[in-house]
Amino acid sequence: MVDHLDCRGLQCPMPIVQLSLRVRDLAPGDLLTVEATDPAFRADISAWSEMTGHRLVSFEESECLTATIEVKA
Repeated sequence: MVDHLDCRGLQCPMPIVQLSLRVRDLAPGDLLTVEATDPAFRADISAWSEMTGHRLVSFEESECLTATIEVKA
C-alpha cells in the first residue's frame, strides 16, 4: 500500500509528530509519502528514519519537500 501525508504549512516538530502517528497504522513494507514545507524537515526525516529503522526511500525538493519512507518489518 502507498499512503500520503500532507504536512505542508506545519512547523517543526509537527511533520515528524504526524509522521510517527501515521506509521503506526501502516503495515510492514507499506510506503508513505510525506509532503512538507518546513525547511527543518530535510534534516528531521533523515534523523527520524535512522532512529526508528524505517527506510528513507527517496527525498525530493521542489515546491515542497517530499519524502517517501518504507515501514520497517
